[in-house]
Amino acid sequence: MPLIDVPGTTLFYDLTGPEGAPVMAFSNSLGTTAEMWDAQAAALSSRVRVLRYDTRGHGRSPVAAGPFTVATLADDWAGLLDALGIASAHIVGLSLGGMTAQALAIRHPGKVKSLALMATGPYLPPPENWHARAETVRRDGLGAIVDAVMPRWFTPAYFESHASRIGFYRKAFLANPPEGYALACEAIAAADLRPDLHKIAAPTLVIAGADDPVTPVSMAEDLRKAVTGADLAVVPRSSHLLAVEQPEAVTDLLVAFIERVEGAALPPVERASFEAGLGNRKAVLGVDHVQRSLEKAGAFAMPWQDFITRNAWGEIWGDPRIPWKTRSMVTLSMMVAMHREEEFKLHVRPALKNGVTVDELQSLLMQTAIYAGVPAANAAFRWVRDVLGEEADGL
Repeated sequence: MPLIDVPGTTLFYDLTGPEGAPVMAFSNSLGTTAEMWDAQAAALSSRVRVLRYDTRGHGRSPVAAGPFTVATLADDWAGLLDALGIASAHIVGLSLGGMTAQALAIRHPGKVKSLALMATGPYLPPPENWHARAETVRRDGLGAIVDAVMPRWFTPAYFESHASRIGFYRKAFLANPPEGYALACEAIAAADLRPDLHKIAAPTLVIAGADDPVTPVSMAEDLRKAVTGADLAVVPRSSHLLAVEQPEAVTDLLVAFIERVEGAALPPVERASFEAGLGNRKAVLGVDHVQRSLEKAGAFAMPWQDFITRNAWGEIWGDPRIPWKTRSMVTLSMMVAMHREEEFKLHVRPALKNGVTVDELQSLLMQTAIYAGVPAANAAFRWVRDVLGEEADGL
C-alpha cells in the first residue's frame, strides 16, 4: 500500500500517468477516499499525471494525534507534492477537498498552476452543526449519520437508480475512522477563508452541482466573485458528489480548463497505453489490489502485468462501445461457465461498483444455470456468499 510520510502525518496516495506530463492533484471530500476520483483518473491517466490521496484520518491515511485545521490539511497536500518531487500541479478539490485547495493556493501559491473548486465554499456555517456531528460520531459511530449523509451526496434520481454504487460509497464512508471524521468536522467548523481569498492568484474554475443542498449554486457564485478572475460552471442533474454523479461532464470541464491554462491541447486518449490501462484497472479492481499485484510481480512476471494492463484493461475495458456495467456482467458469466473461482470472486464487488445490482447478479446466475450448467451456477452462488456474506441479503 503506497504510504508516504509528510511533516506531521502519513498519507495514502496513488500516482498514475505518463512521466513528464502535467500533474493534476485531487483531494477528496469529507467521508470519502481517493476512489471518489476513479472516473477522472481512468479518463485522464493516459493524458496527464493523476495524483490522488486520502485526506488525513480518512480511508488508509491514519488519524494523526490531536486536532487539525484546514490550513494543516493544505500543508499536508504541499508536503505530499514535495515528497513526490512535484514542484507544482493543477489542483482539484471537492467539498472539504475544495476548502483544502483554497488554503493551499493561499499558503503555497507557487505549487498551484490552476485551481478547480467543486461543491465547496470558503466557510460552511453554522459551526455548531459541525461540532454536534463530531460529537455524535465520537459517541455513536459513523453508522449513526450515514443514512442522513448519503441522500445529500446524490440527487434522488441517482440515489434510486444506482443502488449498488450508492452501496459502494456507503461502505467506504462507514470504513473511515470515526475520530478522523470528527476531527475533520471540527476543522470545517473553525474554517473561514474569506479574508484571504483575494490572495489566490492561480486561474480558478468554480464548479457547482445544480441540485446540491450542501454547497448550493449561490455559494459557488459568492466564491467566484471573491476570487479574482474566477469562472463558474454549473453541472445539471447533480448534487454534492458531482464528480461521481456526472463524471463525464466534470471531466470535460476539467480538460477544457486545463487546456486553457496550459495553452495547448492535452494528448489524445491512448486506449492501449499502459497508463490508460492502469487507470481503468485501478478504477474497476481498486487501487489497493492493483498496487499489490504490481508490487508482487517481480522481474519475471512484470512483462505479464504490462501485457494485461495494456490489452485487457487499456484496449478492452477502455473500449467505450460497451459500458462497464455490461462488461462486468459478461466477465462474471464467463467466469461461471469456465469455473474460474478466483477471477469470479475478484470481479464481484467491482461489478456492484459498476452498477450491477444484487437482483441483477442473482438473475445472471440463474441464467448461467441454463447455459453453463447447474453445478457451475451452484458454485457461483456459493462464491457470491463467500465474497459478500450477509451483505448479499441486505443490499
